[in-house]
Amino acid sequence: MSKQTVRFPDEVVESVESHVSDDEFTSMSEFHRFAIEHLLCQLDTEYEPVIQEYDEIERSTVYTGEAAASQGVGRADERGEFLQTAGRVRQYALRGDIETAYDLIDNRYEPSSPMAMFLDLIVRGAAGIHSSADNHPSLHSE
Repeated sequence: MSKQTVRFPDEVVESVESHVSDDEFTSMSEFHRFAIEHLLCQLDTEYEPVIQEYDEIERSTVYTGEAAASQGVGRADERGEFLQTAGRVRQYALRGDIETAYDLIDNRYEPSSPMAMFLDLIVRGAAGIHSSADNHPSLHSE
């Protein structure tokens, strides 16, 4: 197995740690391995996860059915749209156009949806925002 080193903003690490402490995942490594495998499955429908217990973890942690639709988690054909949106949001944030990045998020997702929250983290990371004290009111009901 190959070892990879990845740096995450402190907010992301804290969020992952909360899922581990809530016993949704046995360790941070399991969370990261599952997240990568899950994304690969979303990008390539023929990808077969290699981690043990992938299906069990997916059933217990990933939104499905009607609850997912109400939370903004889409079907396979909508996932490509999400990834395109994530790319555009990141580009806006990197270029300093934070307001446009947040407008794009607000126009596509409900503020409480997992997708919107994830995109918010992308904006914060790309723009170097480390707290929820920025001026944009949406997505910041912490």
